[in-house]
This record gives sequence, C-alpha cells and structure tokens, in this order.
Amino acid sequence: MNTLLMLFLFVPVLAVLLLGLNLLLAANKPNEAKASAYECGFTPVYGQTRSTFQIHFFLVALLFLVFDLEILLLFPIALTLYQVSMFGFSVALIFFIVLTIGFVLEIGSGAIKLISSNIKNIKNN
Repeated sequence: MNTLLMLFLFVPVLAVLLLGLNLLLAANKPNEAKASAYECGFTPVYGQTRSTFQIHFFLVALLFLVFDLEILLLFPIALTLYQVSMFGFSVALIFFIVLTIGFVLEIGSGAIKLISSNIKNIKNN
C-alpha cells in the first residue's frame, strides 16, 4: 500500500476512533465552576460582556513580535555572512537601520512607556 494513501486513510480513522472512545469512556461531571468562563482569577461580572482592557499590553506584545522577528532574521545573516558578500551585508544593514528608525519613532510617540500614570501617583504619595 502506498505510504501517502495509508497516511490519508489511517490518520483520520484513528483520530475519529480515539475521539469516539473519549466521548464514550470519559467521566462527564459538569459543575458551575467548570462551565463558567475563566477570568484570570477575577470574579466574573455576569451580564457584562465587555471589560476594560489596557492597550499598553497589546502594544508591548506587538513590539515584542516585531523585534523577535528581527532577531529571527538576524540569525541566518550571522551564519551566512561570508557567503552573502557585501551586497547581503548592505541589505541586512538597511533592514536594521529601518527597524532602528521605527524603534526610535515608537519611543518618541510614547508607545513604549513602561511606567503608567497610576504607578507614578502611588510613588509620589
């Protein structure tokens, strides 16, 4: 039998079989705590679907992704710097200059502000 054909037949059949066994044999004892939404340790407010969310955490996550990808792109260039010659080095240098300019603009716009105004007020009191 062809290996690819076996993969497309055997894997779905095995997955359905294991899911069926799980549904039949697993203990099902729901209670209020299991059925409620996980609220990160906060007591849920019933009837309210929206809550306040500080955009600062979202910005930090986006900045982390951008600079994490920068490091991901730095690694192959560091390994192949002798093979890519001066052209590859100049392309990498332009890439990092553009990212550095973006980082400076983010700091200038105040997107990266690690101390919030509430913490400053607490420290001043």
